[in-house]
Amino acid sequence: MAEANLINYSFKELATLMVKDRDIHEGVWGVYVRFGISAANAGPSGNDLKPTALVPIVELGLQKFDEVNNLSIDAAVENPATTKTTKAKENVAAVAGLALGKAKRKP
Repeated sequence: MAEANLINYSFKELATLMVKDRDIHEGVWGVYVRFGISAANAGPSGNDLKPTALVPIVELGLQKFDEVNNLSIDAAVENPATTKTTKAKENVAAVAGLALGKAKRKP
């Protein structure tokens, strides 16, 4: 079998991977890209220069969306919380409450 030289991901696949990586279990999240822009004179030779826009990808990430579309996914569907995840959140909330003096220790 030949080795793959190129692996493509859809925007939905990227959103799913990032939501799972960040342990997000609720909300509609999608891919966003932040571009930079700069300019240069470029061409095939020093005698054939053209003003050129350079548009690099500066940042790739997740952002909240209002609804599911071709860029976004529902985190509750793609990365549902498990009982273990829910209990861990409850434990963190309980510890945070103790630290803030808002919760009482069990006798």
